[in-house]
Amino acid sequence: MDRVPILKIGDILLVSIQVDMSDQTAVQLQENLAERIVATGSHGVIIDITALDIVDSFVGRMLSTIASISKVLDAETVVVGMRPAVAITLVELGLSLNGIRTALNVERGMELIAAARADEWYEVDGDEDAETTARS
Repeated sequence: MDRVPILKIGDILLVSIQVDMSDQTAVQLQENLAERIVATGSHGVIIDITALDIVDSFVGRMLSTIASISKVLDAETVVVGMRPAVAITLVELGLSLNGIRTALNVERGMELIAAARADEWYEVDGDEDAETTARS
């Protein structure tokens, strides 16, 4: 069975899919990624699909499932490296990839995650200030 590497860069996990995804490989990736998110306290997951020439409904569903698992574990998911043909195929298949942001490359993906975390911190701080002001 092929194994998909999961690398840690700061508080982001980078998953580079370089192999054809079988059912078993996808399930193993989901489990390994969930464990690594919890073990490392990572707040972002970048899935690099640059090496994938073809994405079918199975891979689309797998990406959505990973994003859902990550979100439950407090990590944003960004898919990077999507080729135009892959994007067209996903749209034609009717797969919207809910909960997944996309970026052209890893660098932009990291920027998206950083911006999402900054917005989240701003909202939390803003809510606490509004609550404190309301009590005064």
